[in-house]
Amino acid sequence: MKTVSIVTVNFNQPQVTEDLLRSLEEVNNYPDLEIIVVDNGSTIDPVPAWKPRYPHVKFIRSEKNTGFAGGNNIGIAQATGNYLFLINNDTEVTPDLIRKLVAQLEENPRIGMISPKINYFDHPKMLQYTGYTPMNYYTARNACIGQFEEDRGQYDSLSGETGYAHGAAMMVRREAIEKAGLMAENYFLYYEELDWCERIRKAGYEIHVDLSALIYHKESVSVGKRTALKEFFMNRNRILFIRKNAPGLTFFIFCCYFLLTVAPRNIFKYIKNKEYSFIPVFLSAIAWHFTNKADSNNLGFNLKR
Repeated sequence: MKTVSIVTVNFNQPQVTEDLLRSLEEVNNYPDLEIIVVDNGSTIDPVPAWKPRYPHVKFIRSEKNTGFAGGNNIGIAQATGNYLFLINNDTEVTPDLIRKLVAQLEENPRIGMISPKINYFDHPKMLQYTGYTPMNYYTARNACIGQFEEDRGQYDSLSGETGYAHGAAMMVRREAIEKAGLMAENYFLYYEELDWCERIRKAGYEIHVDLSALIYHKESVSVGKRTALKEFFMNRNRILFIRKNAPGLTFFIFCCYFLLTVAPRNIFKYIKNKEYSFIPVFLSAIAWHFTNKADSNNLGFNLKR
């Protein structure tokens, strides 16, 4: 039986992470598991208290917040499994989840990454993810299939190849990581898993979803509060994703679309909503690309603000 390394990242949510660890204890039909928790620079270090309570878990402490990709990459570097299952700490697993995903990877060596169906934890019969549509590289738009719909099994026939895996739960073949490399840490937040999917696909693998496997995600159904951090990285990284993955002419057309359509619309929205402080944040997200290379590690945002 192949070893599965489960990697999750904690940032100032110790209770949420402990809930995940408890749910993992119910996975008794797949014994060969390695569980790794990376604390990503939490204000209060929870690792000393966790170690005696969870002796079977490998805990790693990062003294600084390295972002979604950085935290997961720290865990991947310490993982020994044939398959690596990266899951958000605000998820809870179902008992046969891991067994089903492993079975798909074992059966089809072309699969480099696979995600399960994701439903909302607080609304267990509401879908969050059953796959993604392909990306439109001229607009940087795609869609999450089934989100907010009641789960009646209406998308279960879509199991198989999909546009992208979901960052909340993705099992990756070790060989795919070795060929494609780790997640790009300069995204910090948002779009990094989409970029990773593109590189894994370019390395010769397919991205799949298994809708017979289910995980619950505690992400809120309502739209979360918009912050300067979110506005900056959502916009900077939308451009960065196309810059890294689209041909030159396509990127040029996207830039024209973004500057002539998206930028005026966003600025108008900020003014209409009296969110004036977001205007310089949005403009700095665009300006970053004039002064930084696509692989620059300069985040362009003060995380302490």
